[in-house]
Amino acid sequence: MTHPKKAIVLSSGGLDSTTVLAMAKNQGYLLYSLSFDYGQRHIAELSAAKKVAAIMGVTRHLVTRIDLGPMGGSALTDAIPVPKFRDSGQLSATIPVTYVPARNTIFLSYALAWAETLGAWDIFIGVNAVDYSGYPDCRPEFINAFETMANLSTKAAVEGAGRFQIHTPLIHLSKARIIQEGLALGVDYSITHSCYDPSPDGLACGGCDSCLLRKKGFHDAKTPDPTLYQKNVRSSSEP
Repeated sequence: MTHPKKAIVLSSGGLDSTTVLAMAKNQGYLLYSLSFDYGQRHIAELSAAKKVAAIMGVTRHLVTRIDLGPMGGSALTDAIPVPKFRDSGQLSATIPVTYVPARNTIFLSYALAWAETLGAWDIFIGVNAVDYSGYPDCRPEFINAFETMANLSTKAAVEGAGRFQIHTPLIHLSKARIIQEGLALGVDYSITHSCYDPSPDGLACGGCDSCLLRKKGFHDAKTPDPTLYQKNVRSSSEP
C-alpha cells in the first residue's frame, strides 16, 4: 500500500494560504499546517487558520509562538500606523511598513525543522509576486535561495534521504486568478481573514493594503466578496 506524501503548509488563515492548502490537498498530500503567533496585531488570523485546518481535514495544525514584537520595525508588530487606502502605484513602489523583518525566513525555517522531523520533503507557502505589497521575501529569488539552503543545512538532505522542495503555486498568479483557482477547489473564503488592522471583533478594516488587494481580487474575479468589513469604510472595490 502506498502512503500519501506529507506536506507542511504555512497557514495564516488568509486567502492565499488557504488556497495553497486546498491545492496541496487536491494533489493528494497528507497535510500538516503551521501557523504562528508572532505578536501580530491581526491575531484574528489564527482563529481563521484553526477553522481552515478543521475544514480542510489536516492531520495536525500546529500554532507556534514566536515573539517578534520586541524587535519592532513593522506596523504589524509595533506601534506604527498601518497605511490605509494607498493607490495601486503606492502598493508596489516601495517596501511598506507592514513588512515584518525576516518573517518568511523565520517561518520557513520552522517549517523546514518540522518537515525534517516528519520526513516530509514538500513545503508549501502562499507567496505571490504579482498582486502583493512589495515584500522581498515573497519573490522567486528568495524562495530559490531558501530551498538551496534547506538542502545544504539539514541532516536528512545531506545524508541523501531526499530533497526538500519549496512549493509556491501562487507566485505568478493575480489575486483574481488565485480566487478563481480556490473557488474551483471548493474554498469557502468567508472563513478566511486577510486584514492587517481588524476591529476588536475581527471585522476587516477595508483600507489596509491586504484588504485593498483582496477587494480588488474579488472584483476582478467577478465574484462576490464574502468579507465582513467595518462600517464607514470606502465602498470602492478597487484600490
